[in-house]
Amino acid sequence: MRQAAQIRIDTTSDVPAYRQVADQLRALAVEGIVKPGDALPPIRRVAVELGVHFNTVAEAYRVLAQEGFVEITHGHGARMIDRAIPRRTQPESAEKFRQKLRELVAAVRAHGLSSAQIMAELKGMAEGLETR
Repeated sequence: MRQAAQIRIDTTSDVPAYRQVADQLRALAVEGIVKPGDALPPIRRVAVELGVHFNTVAEAYRVLAQEGFVEITHGHGARMIDRAIPRRTQPESAEKFRQKLRELVAAVRAHGLSSAQIMAELKGMAEGLETR
């Protein structure tokens, strides 16, 4: 599996590297690119490929394990697991989503993306979610 090849670290970001790794692996899982049962690459290999300390990748894997995306077995590595999706969305979850989306839109607008580009990306992502 080549998840590590799909992960990039932005050294200019205020987001810690471990969080960037966790966020990108979570996105790969949500998008169906990484499926339940898939083994994650060894921590040291990912660290070397990304040019970060192995503890950075280990922390990302621990975060995903705490969130219920990954199962870590000593001696056997990390594996994606089938994460149950809550049946009812809590109102505060929807508000947190709106706030994060507003922040993201503001950030990409500040980097020069137009409203049309942002809308096209969001529409494409939404359509991708409908097919799953």
